[in-house]
Amino acid sequence: MSMKDFKDFEEPFSAEDYVERLAWNVQGGTTERGPESFDPKKLLISFENKIEELKLLNEKTEKRIEKLEQIVQTEYNRHAETLAELQQNQQGAFALFQKLDDRINNVATKVVHLGDQLEGVNIPRQRAVEAQKLMQYFSEFLSDDDVHSEIFTDPFQLQEAADVIQKLQLIAQELPTERFRDAKRRIDIKCAQIENDLLSEFKNAHKEGDKQRMKELATVLLLFKRYADCVDSFIALSQKPLSWSRDLFADLTKLCRDVNKLTQEVFISAPETVMGKFVTNVYQIKLQEHINHTLRDQSDPENYLRNLYELYKNTAQLSTELTEFKLGSDASFLSRLTKDCFKNYLDKYISMETNYLKEKMASMLEGYYGSLNHQKRQIQTGGLHDLQARFRNKTNININIGPTTVIDYGGEIFLSQSLGLSLLNESKQAFTRCQLLSSQSELPNNAASIFSILVENLCYEHIDYALDIGLQGIPPQDPKTPPKVYFFDVVGEANAIFHLLERQFSDTLVPLINTSPKHTECVQKKREIMEQIEAKIDTGLDRGLNAVMGYVKHILSTEQKKTDFRPESEVLGPMTLYTNACSKVVAFVNTQATNVRKPLDGKNVSTVLTEFGIRFHRTIYEHLQQFTYNDVGGMLAICDVNEYRKCVKMLKSPLVSSLFDVLHALCNLLVVQPENLKQVCTGEQLAGIDRATVTSFIGLRADFKTAKIAQQLK
Repeated sequence: MSMKDFKDFEEPFSAEDYVERLAWNVQGGTTERGPESFDPKKLLISFENKIEELKLLNEKTEKRIEKLEQIVQTEYNRHAETLAELQQNQQGAFALFQKLDDRINNVATKVVHLGDQLEGVNIPRQRAVEAQKLMQYFSEFLSDDDVHSEIFTDPFQLQEAADVIQKLQLIAQELPTERFRDAKRRIDIKCAQIENDLLSEFKNAHKEGDKQRMKELATVLLLFKRYADCVDSFIALSQKPLSWSRDLFADLTKLCRDVNKLTQEVFISAPETVMGKFVTNVYQIKLQEHINHTLRDQSDPENYLRNLYELYKNTAQLSTELTEFKLGSDASFLSRLTKDCFKNYLDKYISMETNYLKEKMASMLEGYYGSLNHQKRQIQTGGLHDLQARFRNKTNININIGPTTVIDYGGEIFLSQSLGLSLLNESKQAFTRCQLLSSQSELPNNAASIFSILVENLCYEHIDYALDIGLQGIPPQDPKTPPKVYFFDVVGEANAIFHLLERQFSDTLVPLINTSPKHTECVQKKREIMEQIEAKIDTGLDRGLNAVMGYVKHILSTEQKKTDFRPESEVLGPMTLYTNACSKVVAFVNTQATNVRKPLDGKNVSTVLTEFGIRFHRTIYEHLQQFTYNDVGGMLAICDVNEYRKCVKMLKSPLVSSLFDVLHALCNLLVVQPENLKQVCTGEQLAGIDRATVTSFIGLRADFKTAKIAQQLK
């Protein structure tokens, strides 16, 4: 059977596709050449033949499957027999292994028993030999002659000599002093000599980097009094590679890691104690010398505080990195060492910080005002001066009490965001130093002190002073020339700087004081200065808007003629779209609205511009109430109000726009036919307006009496 026979049945197999292919291959089995070309008999014969072929193919396939199954079964039986034979062999091998293991255990038991017996005989013999040798060595120390045993004279047997002399010293301590005084003295002298030799050998091994030799000598010295000297010499020699470079702290970290590794390899007894003593020595001597040298010059407070911060930060970081070593059971060991190194400097830190901050900020303020050729002066506030200002803004009475001269300093506002940022940057650096260098108990008080200095210099000496200067520069309420209200610029700068202050307050200061009573104190202090600044800003904005509206009134009073709204001619000229007074007012208001919007931001813009629009509406409303209108004049009034409506759209205030829409509707009453007035008054635009207001506008009509309008409105 060929592969071709199976090709048609490969997956995925489709019976429909297979039948289609058979039909396609039979001549006359399709309708490709037309219906007449189709021959069903040929197709039937072809299908019958193919079915017979498929039956034969099926028989061949089944025979092949049976043959393959027999082959598989034969192979399975053969492998099963092989596996059974292997399992039998494995069981035999395991039994032999068990027998061998039992024999080994029996032999080992006998060997151990024999070893114990030999040891029981050998140990007393060794002790007797050792005691005999010790007696011989001790006899040498009883005579007046020099010790001549090879173990004490051969430098290569130094460790053996140390072991012997240590045992002799223990023996001598048990003997009576009167009889063996000289022998004890000679043993002590020899012991001291051997200790010195061991220390010298230890130092030489350390210099040569022979760790194994160092370990052997340190182990021997552990039994002697001068073991502490061994540790001290190890510490001293380990610090020799240290140099006072700019990367001192990086060098210290690397040195401590190397020494810790060496300590673990050399000292078998309490290596963590040796490492702790090494670290203590590094901090109290080497690091302390570096700190004292760096901070010796305190003539430059800025540089001193910067160096103190960097040194403490680097030392604290070093302590954090050293916590990976086992330095004893005291968890505060490293932090206590750090504080001890800086104790003298931390005790006086906050006084240095506050004094520096006061001087630095005062110098920055002085430099700023000096660059403007301005000498700060005491601003007169309160008393008769403020009383006069209030009267001047509220009434038309001119009261000459005290100085009334307006000083605008040529438009200089004496307020700088750049200076404010510099002052805030200084305080931020001070807060950062304070957080690191202050103890937890002193941190809130120290941070509050820094904040007080910032508020004093930034808020009182700069922002508040600029507001006072700005208030003095606001023009009077009734200016005869276009007023220059620079106070709006002062407000913009003051708001920007105070926003920066509030951000630093919440981001930097609050985390330092939020768990102490100082938090409430600082919040109260910020609120007080904010209220003071806002009060002066409100006063200045009120007076500034009054000055603007005062000049609007001046334009209207000087440019608006009574004949504008009651001309002799009842015909409206073709070019008269609005009055000359309206044109000048709109131009001025547009300029002033831009000046108000430019320095403000956020809600302040909409609030101030809305107030600006309300006052402008009141001014126009009161102005229109002063005239009598005929039909032509009424049309001109409507045109003027329409221009005012266009003007106030730039204020983007729905309230102001609605006020001028109502005013426009009121002006329409000036031109409506008398018989239609009652209907117009009840219309949608005037439905919510007070009847007295509507009546007052109707009363401005020139025909109010002649047309008997009052009777028609009843």
